Formats: sequence, C-alpha cells, structure tokens
Amino acid sequence: MTIRRTLLPSVILGASLLAGCALPALADTVYVSNEKDNTLSIIDSATLEVTDTVKVGRRPRGITLSADGSQLYICASDDDAVQVMDLKTRQIIHNLPSGKDPEQFALSPDGKLLFIANEDNNVVTVVDVVARKVAFQVDVGVEPEGMAVSPDGKWAVNTSETTNMVHWIDVEKQAVVDNTLVDARPRYSRFTKDGRQLWVTSEVGGTLAIIDTASRQVQKTIRFKIKGVAQDRIQPVGIRLTADGRYAFVALGPANHVAVVDAKTFEVKDYLLVGRRVWQMALSPDEKRLYATNGVSGDVSVIDVEALKVLKSVKVGRYPWGVAVKG
Repeated sequence: MTIRRTLLPSVILGASLLAGCALPALADTVYVSNEKDNTLSIIDSATLEVTDTVKVGRRPRGITLSADGSQLYICASDDDAVQVMDLKTRQIIHNLPSGKDPEQFALSPDGKLLFIANEDNNVVTVVDVVARKVAFQVDVGVEPEGMAVSPDGKWAVNTSETTNMVHWIDVEKQAVVDNTLVDARPRYSRFTKDGRQLWVTSEVGGTLAIIDTASRQVQKTIRFKIKGVAQDRIQPVGIRLTADGRYAFVALGPANHVAVVDAKTFEVKDYLLVGRRVWQMALSPDEKRLYATNGVSGDVSVIDVEALKVLKSVKVGRYPWGVAVKG
C-alpha cells in the first residue's frame, strides 16, 4: 500500500521562507550619464553589464535620485533644463526650470527643493520639484559648480570655480551669509553624514579642504602625491564619504586614480588605479561597492570598498559623467 503524505500549508510556507533566505539580494541598478552621447547607460550590478541605453537631453552631466527613488533628475546642460525620468518606464515625464547651463545640483533632505548651479550666469537656482517652479535664486561667485545641502537642510553650499570660494547659503534666509576661500578651481563639495564637516575639492589647486561647518573655516588641507604621475595631472573632483565615517574617496581626474582617505585621521591610505579621467562616483546603498565614471576611457570602474580593489571596468557611452545607484 502506498502512503501519500500531504504537506501542511505552514510547512510549505516555512520551506518557501528558507528557500527565500538562500536567494541572493536583489541587484542594484546603476545609472550613468554620457555627456557626449546624450544618453543614459543602465547597468545591472549583479552582472555588471549594460542592460539598456536611453536617449536623454543634450549634454547630460549631474544626475541624482528623487527622495523616494522613483525618479531620476538629469542635468541636460545644453538644453538649459533638468529632466525628470520615471524609472519604471524610463521615459522623460517633464522638465524642471533650471536656469542656464545646469551642471551639478543637490536635493534637500526632504526631497522638495533642488539646488542647481548655473555656471553661465553665476547664480544658484532653487526649484520646488513638486510645484515645478523656481522657488528662489541666489547670486554667487563666478562659474558656480559644486552643490551640497547639509543633512539638516539649513545650509546649501556652492563652489565657484573662478572666485575660488565656498558660498554658504542660509536656506531659510535665501541668501549667501558667508564665504570660505579655498584653493584654485573648487569643483565639488560634500557634507559628512553628521553635517559637522564639508569636504571640498580644488581641481587646479590639487587639494582637498575639510571645512568645519560651525565656524566655516578650513580645518585641514590634504594634498595628493602618486608615484609616477605628474603633479599637475592630479586634479581632485568628485568625493564620496562612507556613512560609517571610515573612508573618503576622491576622484583625481586625469591622474586616473581614486584616492582613499581615512576620514578620521585625514591620511591618504591608498590610490586605486581606474580608467582615464575619473570624474564622479557613487556608492551602492549597502556601501559595499563604489562606481566611478571615467570620461576619456568611456567606462565605469567598479570598486570593492572593503577590499579597496577594482573589480571590473564596464564600458558605457562617450564621456560618462554622473552616476547614481538605486537599490
């Protein structure tokens, strides 16, 4: 006689849960703006392959995710617009007013205001992304470039390439209330997670300034030196800081390296060889990987953060510029 055994629903559910635990985590999606191709490359982090290429506006540079991760904001610099892409359909659903030649921007912590650097007319345009209109504009220095917003939303900072300053915008007052002098051609700025420091790169000066937010004074200046690389090719641009306060990663432009800085001692720990003219970077949500765009070689370097090792280079479009990662 054959005995048939029927599994109870609870047993089936338990087995399913156990099987589910063994499955790998869902892959991240990496978005890369290609400045010369007017496209966006989309990379699957599991395979590290480009899965799609999407046409966008002219000369896309800075990109960032909306607060809920459903949309991507794209600086279409030559269209004088910030485009908004629906990430489900991968379609541009509307444009935001941006001022002339938007290049970099930063989103407020609540996701409601987008602070945009307008390089051609020396202003920062602040856009209400819900109302899709300009909330206010602030005059800053010559050739505004880098943008950052403090974690508490109190400060927005802009770096001006020709004035060589960090401009401190009091968001509530909607005005510049202080300036900090840094080295030549500041290109990028980033607040620490606790908001106590602002890190600023100076491309021509070849330095990284750590600024105390409370006093708005430079606390430390870091210089880089790579064996076999001419000093004038070391041009710091993009910065990424790990949430645990352990590392700062600094893209060194035509030096073709990413510097690894101890974020507590400010000592340079290592230089990682990547592609040609490394520009911007983004960390994965779990911060296990760092993605770096290499403009001249047209690829993205994938870095293992724990091992401090380059895993792979992924070929994308011409002159990749910005990068954003969605979990």
